[in-house]
Amino acid sequence: MKNILIPIEFDNMAQKLINAGQELAEKFNSKIWLIHIAAPEPDFVPYISGTGPLDEREARATTLKTERKLIQEYADILTKKGINSTALMVQGPTIETIMDKVETLDVDLIIVGNNKHGFIYKLFVESVSNSIIKIANIPVLLIPMV
Repeated sequence: MKNILIPIEFDNMAQKLINAGQELAEKFNSKIWLIHIAAPEPDFVPYISGTGPLDEREARATTLKTERKLIQEYADILTKKGINSTALMVQGPTIETIMDKVETLDVDLIIVGNNKHGFIYKLFVESVSNSIIKIANIPVLLIPMV
């Protein structure tokens, strides 16, 4: 297991996923790829009274810059602990972008969080982790998010 991919959202569970990846990377001398999928640029930015398209673009740029800094900080912490790690931030559709990176980075394992939801929720909403499990042709490690 040489390459581990960890999709990161900036919530209180990100560190739990990174810790699981760190433990495996230490045991198998693996590289960790941290990836954050940012929403794609909107095709249309409406004009709202008081704010214009330029304001919306500037706000979006600030958000992307902040997210890039955060994921890089996670990777830097791992690197300081002696783990080969790289931060990636990519814009695009979440599942397709993750699976594309699995191929291009020759990933051996994906680590994702698994939220507990009831039957009704699962009936109407497909989670990222469930989608990855369905289409991945490599192992997926689910970390309970409780």
